Amino acid sequence: MTFEQKWLEYDYNPFIVFNDKGKITSLNAEAQFLLGFTTAHELFELAKTYASINFGFKTTFLQLNYGRYSFFGLTVGYDNEEEIGVKLYQTPSYKLNSKKPEGELVNIYTIVDLCIASNSINSNILFEKEYDPTIPDVIIDSNKLIKLLNKIYTSCRVKNKQIKTRIFYRVGEHVKFDGKKYSIFSIEISSQNMQKEKFAEIKLFAEEQGLYIDTTKSLTINIPMITS
Repeated sequence: MTFEQKWLEYDYNPFIVFNDKGKITSLNAEAQFLLGFTTAHELFELAKTYASINFGFKTTFLQLNYGRYSFFGLTVGYDNEEEIGVKLYQTPSYKLNSKKPEGELVNIYTIVDLCIASNSINSNILFEKEYDPTIPDVIIDSNKLIKLLNKIYTSCRVKNKQIKTRIFYRVGEHVKFDGKKYSIFSIEISSQNMQKEKFAEIKLFAEEQGLYIDTTKSLTINIPMITS
């Protein structure tokens, strides 16, 4: 896989290429998750609807929702009659505190794995992991993050056989501290039976720890990628 292909594979926005019969010939990781909430046929019809009349690329801004996904637009492109591609742009659903986080340089995977290990003791729950390997060590208060993660995992253990954890880079999204831009990555924790009545309590706890969590669809901690 080339460097350019890796960027596409780990793009936060879903990307799919179809042949002229509507069969998927290529897709990135985020598109695979999206297909858990819609069908290839529906996305193929969407691509045809918003394609340009002539060969080329066309971007359209509109509101689309599929399960936990919300999009503000899409680009459709084709340069022959045999294949067509579509990329959907996710709506940012988060904000970050204006104060630059303080703490120590830590490996985020180690922290998450530690919390998963402690919450899986004496449990039959399957802890599924989907990690983007490109996240570097970042500066964060590890004790506060561990407290928040443990609170989230505890809430997800009720009436669930599986808990999924994703760590992913939010391509093209950033936050500013002291005039300097920082990229953002997220830790998303989800389960089939989310205790939404606990979301407000978890969000308040996160704010008390100086962390921001999006509780719109799942539980997603958004963290600036500060490395020094």
